[in-house]
Amino acid sequence: MGLAGRSAAVPGAAAVILLDTNAVIWMDQKHPRIRKLARAPRLLVSPATVLELQLLEEIGRLRLHSGVRGIVEAESWEIDEPPVIDWFERAAEESWTRDPFDRLIAAHARLRRHRLATGDRAILEQLRPSERIEL
Repeated sequence: MGLAGRSAAVPGAAAVILLDTNAVIWMDQKHPRIRKLARAPRLLVSPATVLELQLLEEIGRLRLHSGVRGIVEAESWEIDEPPVIDWFERAAEESWTRDPFDRLIAAHARLRRHRLATGDRAILEQLRPSERIEL
């Protein structure tokens, strides 16, 4: 059926912000860059971000204060799970990067029509101002 036959958008999506992996890390570390998110009505985290955080911890590039389990269970946000086939079809269209996590997270935000909060230059260059919050 593909994207044309289904809608994975969430009602009220404009008020919802999807956090990129760097935004989750900064929130965990209480970094000043997250000030823009202080009044956000609803924050979401992608399952792709959870996996990326796990891999970064496993290879020693990251140490979260909360640990990955703490990220999943945090009350600051919810884990959002878009329909997998729609999500992956959308990710296949994000041919501007070879980073699978960037593809999945950008596709997640676009599919659900959420603004993506990120400090990642490569992602910021690909998203329209209405699709992003630059951290």
